[in-house]
Amino acid sequence: MTTVAQHPTRHSPNTGLHPRQRGLAGRIPSPGFEAFGNIFGFIYTFLAGNVLMALANAPLVLCLALVADPAAAWPFFLALTITIPPSLAGLFTTFKALHDDGAAVKPVAAYLRGYRRSFRKTAALGLAAVAILLFLGVDLVIVQPMPAAALLVPVILVAAAATVTVTVMAIAGVVLLPGTGLKNLLKAALYLTVQRWYLSLAALVLLGIIASAAVLQPVLGIALAPAPLLFVIWSNTSYAYAAALRTAN
Repeated sequence: MTTVAQHPTRHSPNTGLHPRQRGLAGRIPSPGFEAFGNIFGFIYTFLAGNVLMALANAPLVLCLALVADPAAAWPFFLALTITIPPSLAGLFTTFKALHDDGAAVKPVAAYLRGYRRSFRKTAALGLAAVAILLFLGVDLVIVQPMPAAALLVPVILVAAAATVTVTVMAIAGVVLLPGTGLKNLLKAALYLTVQRWYLSLAALVLLGIIASAAVLQPVLGIALAPAPLLFVIWSNTSYAYAAALRTAN
């Protein structure tokens, strides 16, 4: 009678797993070095961006930390925001570099490069936006006691919101289309703000969160909040420009 040899179940000498189990484990994807590098690139860019934004807007940050009630001195704080547009262009440049270079991004160098290249246009945008918002703010104070306040106040608030969103959209345009004139950028920004109204509304919500965090907790809020939320705004605005350019072509 022939005896059938009983072979013991073979296990991998390295893992101790049954071949079938090892096959299942081998099919489970694992994060590679490139994925970790990209995650580190995002974290590093966000942290560096927050620090650079705080330094570029140091007078505003310092006054927010020292003044107990910024709303009572809103014209003064509104004037201090004139430094935000050039710093925002620098941060948008780091986001663009993050998209182009991935884990090899150098956020400090990209920020300084974008700040320097975009300063003239974004400073003009900031000056115009602050002037318009100051005018609208004074009008809001004047019309509140008037009988027509119920009609005029919403109009003023909508105009202020449009000013902010158009300015942010135009700053993104300065970074994305550096060779375009400021007048054409403003036209494109106004068009995209209206056409992509839902992205404009989302940008206003995110900007409101950043402003609230900066007012309530100036140091902690500015250290953590701006860059990740501004990255969402940048992604939406760059998508809007890219879609418009594809349609135009």
